[in-house]
Amino acid sequence: MTHYASPILTSILDTDAYKLHMQQAVYHRYHDITVAAEFRCRGDELLGEYRDEIQAQITLMSELALTDEEYRFLAALPFFRKDYLDWLKAFRFNPQQVQVTNRRGMLEIRISGPWREVVMWEVPLLAVISEVVHRHRSPDATPEQAVSQLRGKLERFRALAGETDLSRFRLMDFGTRRRFSQAVQQAIVTTLKSDFPYLVGTSNYDLARRLDLAPVGTQAHEWFQAHQQISPVLANSQRAALQAWLDEYPAQLGIALTDCITMDAFLRDFGPGFAGRYQGLRHDSGDPLEWGEKAIAHYEKLDIDPMSKTLVFSDNLDLDKALALYRHFDRRINLVFGIGTRLTCDIPGVKPLNIVIKLVECNGKPVAKLSDSPGKTICEDPAFVKALRKAFDLPLVKKAS
Repeated sequence: MTHYASPILTSILDTDAYKLHMQQAVYHRYHDITVAAEFRCRGDELLGEYRDEIQAQITLMSELALTDEEYRFLAALPFFRKDYLDWLKAFRFNPQQVQVTNRRGMLEIRISGPWREVVMWEVPLLAVISEVVHRHRSPDATPEQAVSQLRGKLERFRALAGETDLSRFRLMDFGTRRRFSQAVQQAIVTTLKSDFPYLVGTSNYDLARRLDLAPVGTQAHEWFQAHQQISPVLANSQRAALQAWLDEYPAQLGIALTDCITMDAFLRDFGPGFAGRYQGLRHDSGDPLEWGEKAIAHYEKLDIDPMSKTLVFSDNLDLDKALALYRHFDRRINLVFGIGTRLTCDIPGVKPLNIVIKLVECNGKPVAKLSDSPGKTICEDPAFVKALRKAFDLPLVKKAS
């Protein structure tokens, strides 16, 4: 196997915005909490052969550091505080927190340590894994091919849209974690910025800074998962997570992720206080039409005008699906579409990886993500899944995957 000695990642900001937003909240509120996260390849592909090269890239990540220019960029945003940014400037990735194993061809990765540090590994490490694998599997693929593919999709989008009023259509790039490469993501986002007037931002802080785009993102499943052990009462954990986020960001970053325990369980906790203060909701699993209708009905039941709120759709989207959702919900509620893999890893002959890194422990105890899609359930402890379902009055199902 050919080894690439040069680093794939060249900026500590080459990550999703929600990682820094969560890291600041953890730094301020949960400084001594420890967690463990694990890698999953949902496609059960044999990626173990790339173990040594991935390990080499992990070692190189320890050299990443916030530059003065990057510090000034973050400091100019309304939601970062000086104490956190000063700490981030001294932060370095610690490769000893990551154990990488080739177990009979399967790639196994476990990350453990203080939550304020572990939180930063997920997105850049997934991007590294994806790029390492694609370098070997598709060595001749180029950013130009990705851009050509994108231009064809944009033409199709315009043709399908026809006379549809797209003035309220908003697209965000969510493509860092499973991109073909950093170069491909940059080429795709650059093209969208110049050719697609509906692009409103990117989840990637490095690209946002260099391309003068809005950085977008709030919190991930791990925020809610960790609170399953932080909260003294399991049944209160989701409300505790929602409140802690508002305490950290009372007037910004107010899009709540709904599917850590299922949308129905979320809405039971999302009463008038939370629904009034949060700016909207993000969809990441389950049927998007059903989810959106539930969200609108919930707001209406609480006498909240849905047009004062925003729904962010981000589950397995492409432009065609986004257009269909836009046509269904437009003028009933504000809409944003976050598209990832279908933009940044769409090259003829290339098969994207279906990979994730998810929290599995907090303070040495299990946490779970139940989701609205059974295939996305993650937990190593069936007894804890049973307890979680009981706490949130969800039907018991067969052992979690």
